[in-house]
Amino acid sequence: MSNRLKDQSSPYLLQHAENPVDWFPWGSEAFEKAEKEDKPVFLSIGYSTCHWCHVMAHESFEDPETAELLNRYFVSVKVDREERPDIDSVYMSVCQEFTGSGGWPMSIFMTPQQRPFYAGTYFPPEARQGMIGFRALLRAIAGRWRENREGLLASAEQLVARISQQEQEEGSPYPQDLIERAAGIFAGSFDQQYGGFGMAPKFPAPHNLLFLLLYARTRADGEETGKVYQQVGKTLEQMRRGGIFDQIGFGFSRYSTDRYYLAPHFEKMLYDNALLILVYAVAGRILSQPVFTDTAEKTAEYIRREMTGPAGEFYSAQDADSQGEEGRYYLWQKEEILQILGKERGKQFCRHFGITRQGNFEGRNIPNLLGGGEISDAYEEDGSLLYSYRKSRAKLHLDDKVLTSWNSLMISALAVLYRVTGKQSYRLAAERAWQFIENNLADGDILYVGCRDGVRSVKGFLDDYAFYAAALINLYEVTAEPGYLHRARQICRQGMRQFGDGDRGGYFLYGTENGELIARPKETYDGALPCGNSVMAYCLARLSQIDGGGEWEEAARRQTSFLAAEADHYPAGHCMFLTALLLQQYPPLKVTIVLAEGDHWEDILPRLPVSGEIRFLDGPAEQYQLYHGRTAYYVCHGHACLPPTDRIPDFTNFTTS
Repeated sequence: MSNRLKDQSSPYLLQHAENPVDWFPWGSEAFEKAEKEDKPVFLSIGYSTCHWCHVMAHESFEDPETAELLNRYFVSVKVDREERPDIDSVYMSVCQEFTGSGGWPMSIFMTPQQRPFYAGTYFPPEARQGMIGFRALLRAIAGRWRENREGLLASAEQLVARISQQEQEEGSPYPQDLIERAAGIFAGSFDQQYGGFGMAPKFPAPHNLLFLLLYARTRADGEETGKVYQQVGKTLEQMRRGGIFDQIGFGFSRYSTDRYYLAPHFEKMLYDNALLILVYAVAGRILSQPVFTDTAEKTAEYIRREMTGPAGEFYSAQDADSQGEEGRYYLWQKEEILQILGKERGKQFCRHFGITRQGNFEGRNIPNLLGGGEISDAYEEDGSLLYSYRKSRAKLHLDDKVLTSWNSLMISALAVLYRVTGKQSYRLAAERAWQFIENNLADGDILYVGCRDGVRSVKGFLDDYAFYAAALINLYEVTAEPGYLHRARQICRQGMRQFGDGDRGGYFLYGTENGELIARPKETYDGALPCGNSVMAYCLARLSQIDGGGEWEEAARRQTSFLAAEADHYPAGHCMFLTALLLQQYPPLKVTIVLAEGDHWEDILPRLPVSGEIRFLDGPAEQYQLYHGRTAYYVCHGHACLPPTDRIPDFTNFTTS
């Protein structure tokens, strides 16, 4: 029998639509019922490809006895964290206050007035390994609600007061050593043997690697540049060789559970792959490593094949689970491969990709190149056969909702991949996704979080505006189409209006078009994704440079001052902001190329810088003329322009990205 989630569009909520739990979506109906019936609210937050969300759903939410307890004593509310990052952010702070950590599924108990008094993540149905059983917890909280409510309410008010406090400092000029301190933190935690930073688990954090590349190119001295490039190159190569990269179907899994990048948490997220395309493309150019560019292209191929909708939109995620087991879809027995490829060819494939009879992961095998096999296309045909077989062997759940912020990241990634390779298909894919956002997720200057099956979700949050403005700027930089720049200005102004804090600086996560919660957070720390405040810093800095100051220069200055105070205590946690800071200090070039007859922009584009404005003119125009009948290059750097030339400049002579 279906519950109230059956009419929702979120794949995560629909996964629970047949639970015996009487779930409500977030909204007034649930809280009014709780108040009327004098019941506490149980809030469960997760997402559709979350492994432990599946486990708790199967163990507890599908269990009639547990459902009966929830339905009798509580009003139960389900939230998709990817559709409601505002709710997720507020109650993640609650969870961290209670437990010292967070994660999903997130389990919050609160009053009908949304005041939380208990929180945790996954609870097993019965007590084990020091964790209270979920049914016992429900009975205990229901008892306290009846018998000692005053204590619960007092703790709830104290908690709300703590998470509502604004502890941000007043803006001040940024400390001059923020960038060097961040680079030093990464140098101190770099894993020389296996790449990455720190020990397991290892998250890709591509925005950290992008910061290090830009830092090495602009601020580091010669010796340090080599060391930083080695950190980035080693990390990117190890990830490409490891099981975190799908050697059969391409694309990256969520993170590595071990130090070596062998065994991943197998879900694949759009945002991870977008950011990884970006950093591999940039690193391929800066480090002169074709294998990195190839990795970016293979990841883009994965997105095209499995994560792209009919109108060019990008889906959100693929699940880690199949046939009730995490990672089973990606694991192989050696005998399977010998049977599919034939004995001799199969043996060669297994040697190359580290596949044995005993296995390297729970008795099965994750294909990898960590043993030193060459990264090449020599086994491309074999991989295609195994890819087709794997798709027929099992099917992964696809979270097919379309999110504005994550699609914007992929637009930016494809725009950069286009300028690195010169391949028109990447520009076209980026522009199709842009058109989808305009047609389906925008109403004038108002953005929406996402949509599914033609149904839009709630109005957008800071990340939606910041990431979309960045995508528009990136499209403008590689196409010189003024419409993209005009739209970026519109979206930035709307974001400033809705989310800006005129008193203390910075931007709130949710704004004037969104409903109110018990707290109004400002996220300034980069996690798996760069935070909206950092991306706004990037957008404001680039608009200031492109437009020559004005309103954007003052806005960029205020945002820099605000974020510098936030970053001072741990600058390595604010790498997207530091990237924006580097771009302010070392503005990207502006390059205009007048093409002579017979020359083609596709041949020139891959030899230009990976950031900054690029404009191709098919023949002379205004002040831009051919150079003695040959293709001419006009380069501006900072506030100065160089004489035109008929040769592609040596851009390594510029301190720029």
